[in-house]
Amino acid sequence: MVVTGDPTQVDLPQGQRSGLVDALETLAGIPEIAVTRFDRGDVVRHPLVSRIVEAYESLNQEREREVPAKDDGRRR
Repeated sequence: MVVTGDPTQVDLPQGQRSGLVDALETLAGIPEIAVTRFDRGDVVRHPLVSRIVEAYESLNQEREREVPAKDDGRRR
């Protein structure tokens, strides 16, 4: 059996866990199950698609930098 997916492409409501991420964590360490991970160098795309993906990655990184750190309740 082969299961494919991209854990970065989750469109679930915030706080709802991805089934793919859950499966990867739950099944890790079972010797009969292999996981192959590809990165951007493994994927051949039309140049325009690559530019679109890069634009969204850049936007996501920018948004992550804008999120203020959570208050841990300790006084400073």
